[in-house]
Order: sequence, then structure tokens, then C-alpha cells
Amino acid sequence: MGSEKVTEVFTYESLVHAVAGAMGSVTAMTVFFPLDTARLRLQVDEKRKARSTPAVLAEIVKEEGLLAPYRGWFPVICSLCCSNFVYFYCFHSLKAGWLRGQRSTPGRDLIIGIVAGVVNVLVTTPLWVVNTRLKLQGAKFRNTDIRPTHYTGITDAFVQIVKEEGVGALWNGTFPSLLLVLNPAVQFMIYEGLKRQLRRGVHRELSSVEVFFIGALAKAIATTVTYPLQTVQSILRFGQHRQQPDRSQLLSSLRNVMYLLINRVRKYGVLGLFKGLEAKLLQTVLTAALMFLLYERIASSTFRVMGVKRAMSSH
Repeated sequence: MGSEKVTEVFTYESLVHAVAGAMGSVTAMTVFFPLDTARLRLQVDEKRKARSTPAVLAEIVKEEGLLAPYRGWFPVICSLCCSNFVYFYCFHSLKAGWLRGQRSTPGRDLIIGIVAGVVNVLVTTPLWVVNTRLKLQGAKFRNTDIRPTHYTGITDAFVQIVKEEGVGALWNGTFPSLLLVLNPAVQFMIYEGLKRQLRRGVHRELSSVEVFFIGALAKAIATTVTYPLQTVQSILRFGQHRQQPDRSQLLSSLRNVMYLLINRVRKYGVLGLFKGLEAKLLQTVLTAALMFLLYERIASSTFRVMGVKRAMSSH
């Protein structure tokens, strides 16, 4: 029984899904990376007056150079590759182990997505903390309270953060990140559900247009619902917010999340919680749609070339 479960976790099919997901996400993020740069500036630099994505990107290029929108690309790509490999592997391994030939349901997809997300957050948060710092390093902020950092690369950032702030700082923003596992979980639930609807009665591969559209729709809904927590996550990862110590780490994390949410509402109103949403939606929806398209095509092509029949019963 134990050996069967191990076999279900370490399968060729799960590995193909993980590699395809990682490759698709890296390619898609590279294409739309400047949009993510604009989103992050709008979230962290509260005193920036430019509100639209094109205006922010124009300011960044004018003040910091033509390549500035791609600052921090390498660490983000490394983190994204690891993160999506872990998530896709966990999602499809858990799905195969739980369903065992049965049809999937939205509820099961949501639960599996949440579990995969928790594993992913705990494993990859240090990478995301480092890439947030590197991506914002050297930026010209309107908020003069932000302290400049001087990291020479990924390894140096890890060393400096641990030395100056402690090992725990590598997991800054973990609490909102754990809450944000709902984002990919909701995204995958909607995506898998729409796939089942389109395939109802006929087992077929979806067209590129269908995959792109349902991938975009799933991500748009998930992003809008969870965006305020994503803003808090970015602020905590950047490390500029002085977190209040507490005997209970959970209470301390909850207090910091609530403080940042309430403080933002007081300063900018409820819409302040959604500052940068336009850039985030533009970037994340297009990225997710292209990622799902590439993922489906890479996985399908790999299974075809290797002569392995792709399981479709769970979809």
C-alpha cells in the first residue's frame, strides 16, 4: 500500500506536468515582465502619483533607463521556475493519488490546489523575498522613508538578510502568502472546471484560443478576489514595514496584516487596497493565459513524443 502511494507521487506524468508548467510560466513571465515591475512599484511606493501602467513604465524608463523594467528578471525567473515546478508537481500528484480514475469536481480541485499551494509557499517564500528586494533595488522611490539596499546578487541578498534581519526574515509575508494559496487554488478550480465543461461528452484537446481564454478568465477572477492580500504580501517581503514582536508568531503575523490593510484604507480609502490592480490584472491575466497555453502544448507534445497516453479521466 505504501509503495503504491510512493509510485503515485513519483510518476512520469506528474514530472511532465511540472516541467511543462515551469517552462510555460517562465516564458510567459519574461514576455510580460515590465507589467509586473509597474505593479510592484504601485504597491510599494505609496507616494507615486502616476496611476496608469503606461505612465508608471514611462517614468521608470525615463528616470532609470531602458532596461529598468526588466530589473530583477533573473531572480524572479528562478523563483517562478521553482515555484511552478513545485505547484504543478504537487497538484497533479495529489490529484492522481486522490482520484484514482474517478471524475474530478470543483471542490476536490480547490482542496488539492490549497494543499499544493501551502507546500509551495513554505518551500519557495525565501526565493520570493529575495527577488522582491532585488527587483526594487536601485529604484527611484517617491516615498523618502524607504531605505536603500545594496545586494550584489541572489546569494549576497540571502546572506545579508540572514545576517542583518535573521533567518525568519526570509519568510516575511508567509502568513498572507498562506492565505493567498486561495489564488492559484481558485484559479485551478475555475480552469479545470471550464476544461471539463468544454470537453463534456467529447474527450478532445482544447484549441489554443480556448485554453488562452479560460486561462485568462480563471486568473482574472482569482487575482481580483485576493489582490488586497497580495499588496500586503509585497510590502512585507520588501522588508520596510517594522513588524511588531509578539509571543505568538501567528498573532503577530495576523496583527501586521490587519494593520497594513486598515492603514491603507485610512490613507487612500478602500480603492487604496486595489492600487496597481490594473497593472497586476494586465500582467497576470496575460501571463497566466500564455502560461496555460504553453503548458498544455508542451505537456501534450511530450506525452505524444514519448508514446504515453495522457490521462483525461480526471478532467
